[in-house]
Amino acid sequence: MQRPDHRRVRPYGAWPSPISAHSLAAGTVRLSELTLVGADTYWVESRPWEEGRSVLVRRDSNGHVCDVPMPSPDGGTFDVRTRAHEYGGASYAATDSVIVTSRREDDRVYRIDLDPDGGTAAPVPLVAASGRRYADFELDTARGLVYAIAEDHGEPGAARTDPAATLVSIPLDGSAAHDPDLVTVLIRDSDFVTSPRLSPDGALLTWLSWNHPAMPWDSSELHVATVADGGTRLLHHRTVAGGPQVSVAEPMWTPAGDLVHVDDRTGWWNLYRTELDGAHRRTRPLHPSDAEFTVPQWGFGPRTIDMLGEDHLIAAYTVQGRRRLAAIRIDNGALEPWEGDWAPVRDVRAAPGRVVFIGAGPYRAEAVVELDLAAGTATVLRSTTDRELDEQSISVAEDVSWPSADGVAHGFLYRPTSAEWMASDAERPPLLVLSHGGPTGATSAGLDPAVQFWTTRGFAVLDVNYGGSTGYGRAYRERLRGRWGIVDVADCSSGARWLAQQGLVDPDRAAVRGGSAGGYTTLAALTFTQTFAAGASHYGIGDLEALAAHTHKFESRYLDSLVGPYPEKASTYRDRSPVHHVNQLSAPMILFQGTQDRVVPPEQARLMADAVRAAGMEVELVMFDGEGHGFRRADNRRSALEAELAFYGRVFGFSPTS
Repeated sequence: MQRPDHRRVRPYGAWPSPISAHSLAAGTVRLSELTLVGADTYWVESRPWEEGRSVLVRRDSNGHVCDVPMPSPDGGTFDVRTRAHEYGGASYAATDSVIVTSRREDDRVYRIDLDPDGGTAAPVPLVAASGRRYADFELDTARGLVYAIAEDHGEPGAARTDPAATLVSIPLDGSAAHDPDLVTVLIRDSDFVTSPRLSPDGALLTWLSWNHPAMPWDSSELHVATVADGGTRLLHHRTVAGGPQVSVAEPMWTPAGDLVHVDDRTGWWNLYRTELDGAHRRTRPLHPSDAEFTVPQWGFGPRTIDMLGEDHLIAAYTVQGRRRLAAIRIDNGALEPWEGDWAPVRDVRAAPGRVVFIGAGPYRAEAVVELDLAAGTATVLRSTTDRELDEQSISVAEDVSWPSADGVAHGFLYRPTSAEWMASDAERPPLLVLSHGGPTGATSAGLDPAVQFWTTRGFAVLDVNYGGSTGYGRAYRERLRGRWGIVDVADCSSGARWLAQQGLVDPDRAAVRGGSAGGYTTLAALTFTQTFAAGASHYGIGDLEALAAHTHKFESRYLDSLVGPYPEKASTYRDRSPVHHVNQLSAPMILFQGTQDRVVPPEQARLMADAVRAAGMEVELVMFDGEGHGFRRADNRRSALEAELAFYGRVFGFSPTS
């Protein structure tokens, strides 16, 4: 006998939600950069209530969690962040006695000495204020050095579009803060360098490099050299893996001195182990499979693999868009999957007997999670949010695939869900189609309060892993090559139409939204298709030519592969730029943009808004002073959510609740 449904009836989109814009914007932290030091666990928290400041947090062996004290060297704040590559990442390194970190406010590197009780001494500057930005630190305490990637912008406060990138060594004693010549350049012959990793005996250093026009997920190389002259020279340079059309990632040493890395020579990012013996080496695959054992290197220092002991490594990997966790034997590649409620999202770290990662579950938001392998238990060390939803109000991701122009597209469907509210049987819910950034990236299936913000109000959400996304092999990733603005748009619009054909959503109330590259897909979908009735672009791209001319170095040649070489293909750039085709628009849009965005300059949003207005179409432009690429401050994030919700209510004809 079916139980009666006691939920009250209200139109889709107008349901009162347990997630307010304020609680989502101000009460959710971003967690990143996990590190294990003995029994201690470190991570970085980006806190919207502190205007997006990133803070280093430590959990000691007794379970005590606190911010690592970092007295400001000049009376200001201490933001543990690097601006290298604009996207940053890998902003600190730690041992049981010292932390080396980048400070966002002045781009300098500091040494912070730790006492046995967890206290810290005053930060010691290791470099001068020179216009260089530093990231991806590797400590060599035996030689008194730290290896790092340096990005040279010429002078303090400058932001060049073509800064030189080098691998350097920096004395830990602080002497280079007074004599910049003591910062030694070790590698300077590539456009990009990342991932310096020192072998266990300190004899060898490995690193990654690539050159324009490739991105690291297109073509890159793995190198090894002998450390000489006290860490001021690298000798016997060898290229171990990679090359044209092979992407290499995540070099890591085993305790025995073998080198593990990931590359996609087979069409999948798989694991390899290299035994180095003088001038000879032998490389063999570990657990070949149709799975991805890394993620695209947008920021410095992605870590999806780590050593679990002498015989095993731990790996977070992706199969058909779903993230999984397993131990892998070093000697024979045997995979031992971990089954549990938590799926790894990023930053996997391991030590004998324990594994720590940032993960999410179908009913739990992202958190720092520790696994006790002996007991088989999982403990949350820190969650991104303290607010827990009633499980009856949580929309759980459903794997969906549908036919599109270039084959099958993939994504996750979230149905409107509420423990308190329902709509009439005659109504179909409005749909939000989400287009992730990158575009070389992917969405994941764990609980995301930003998705639940919409589903608890009565929206259906389709989170699309369009052609070009990672997690499905190189061939799927390269579906977007030369066809950005075509394949991604087709996959998003066909997904919306497919759901409407299934009777799951209202075909007249479909919206598309996305940020950065997803913002471009949003604008292109509104311009070049008739599928959507509204759209929201967050720091998106309306003019591809302007982006090619003015974006930062890391992405300055990205469009060569996504669209074509510029200016040779200038006509293609104009053909696919929504700003030049606003006469084809048939739906209103809302644009959100930060004034300090170095990735997508704010002029993009202004030009798009002006063009839409000149064509007589409806557009709202919301600018946020001081924000960059992605909004970090709580009040701005709240304002964006409230404005977007009100916009949909006006367009789709419902009255939103707060």
